[in-house]
Amino acid sequence: MSSEDLRRGRGGPQAAAGQRVGLLGGSFDPPHAGHVHITRWALKAFGLDRVWWLVSPGNPLKPDAPAELARRLAAARAIMAHPRVEVTDLESRLGTRYTAETLRAVTARWPGVRFVWLMGADNLAGFHRWERWPEIMATVPVGVLARPGDQLRAGLSPAARRFARWRLPQQAARALPFRAPPAWTLVSGRMLDLSSSELRARGEWRR
Repeated sequence: MSSEDLRRGRGGPQAAAGQRVGLLGGSFDPPHAGHVHITRWALKAFGLDRVWWLVSPGNPLKPDAPAELARRLAAARAIMAHPRVEVTDLESRLGTRYTAETLRAVTARWPGVRFVWLMGADNLAGFHRWERWPEIMATVPVGVLARPGDQLRAGLSPAARRFARWRLPQQAARALPFRAPPAWTLVSGRMLDLSSSELRARGEWRR
């Protein structure tokens, strides 16, 4: 399946206009229980119909190449078994490198779908280092889920300060998919202290 197939509506994940779809991007190198936890949490917290995992070919902010994409996809599909979650290699098929490019392509391909970009609080803390990050905030609402030790740092981050006036209170989180961007919120709840880098350091996943 090529990017032209996607543009013409052939193949790829499916969503209908009006549906609320969360997008969780990352290397997933490896995928782990923390990813599963925030996915299930996001489905409930933001009232989402579906979540798509966007397993990236590589992370431009990381110097080392991740494990082979096919291997990470297989591991992600093995650990994330949920009828409303789809693990995809959409970025590879679209040929996009940066999140801003991916969101532009996805919103054009699925018009009318209420997409929400999902991230952990650790990502928000460093969000200002992402390529064209203000464009991301202006393209879709952003749902941030607390991570151990990162909630305060995220709330004081350059991105949080710049977009402070568009932050929704946590009690309004389920309204997030219906808000025109920029709109974002940071939700707190039960957290799992687990990371891909930790699993690699312990030798539980070798590239």
